[in-house]
Amino acid sequence: MTILLRMQAIAVTRSARAVLHGATLALHDGERLAVQGGIGAGKSTLLLTALGLLEHQSGTVELLGQVCKVEHDFAPLRGKVGLLFQDPEDQLIGPTVLEDVEFGPLNLGWDARQAHHAADDALDQVGLLHLSERPVHELSGGEKRLVALAGLLAMQPTVLLLDEPTVSLDIETTDRILQILLASKLSMLIATHDPLCVDRLATRSVRLEHGMITD
Repeated sequence: MTILLRMQAIAVTRSARAVLHGATLALHDGERLAVQGGIGAGKSTLLLTALGLLEHQSGTVELLGQVCKVEHDFAPLRGKVGLLFQDPEDQLIGPTVLEDVEFGPLNLGWDARQAHHAADDALDQVGLLHLSERPVHELSGGEKRLVALAGLLAMQPTVLLLDEPTVSLDIETTDRILQILLASKLSMLIATHDPLCVDRLATRSVRLEHGMITD
């Protein structure tokens, strides 16, 4: 089975604190792997490191078959590997819903027509096509999470990295997010402490504690 993401003996220090030390995992094609752990365990750090948004002091990150060490290695892969941030405010940058979702494809070099079509398809996939012209700042928290997800789906990724995808959502929106993710058939690395998310979405789970990952 193809390994899409491999992290071997990863060490990351943030603000003089060792957050990860010796963290090791592998995400296989077709898997939805949940990384469980309490608040402050380092789950977000793990995802950011996997995509090269945080520097690792030691260890190896292999993404889509390529060993990645520096920004030059990671940057070309960020269309195929999408990260859903825990707070959508950290992700949404367009003035309207459509412009925000189009941004990713345009940034990948797609022409305007392709980007518009991909954005429409992604918004339809998350059920928000009717909000295309809505200013982003007028959206609810749940709608912002869905728009952020649409922005990733528009880039037609191979892998999704999900940072607490159901946190602070009501039951209805949580159910909607989980249904969309399941229907996508994408491989996923899911950082979560939500048992419902693990039960409904994950095909396998591991635990992050004291900077290390255990089955």
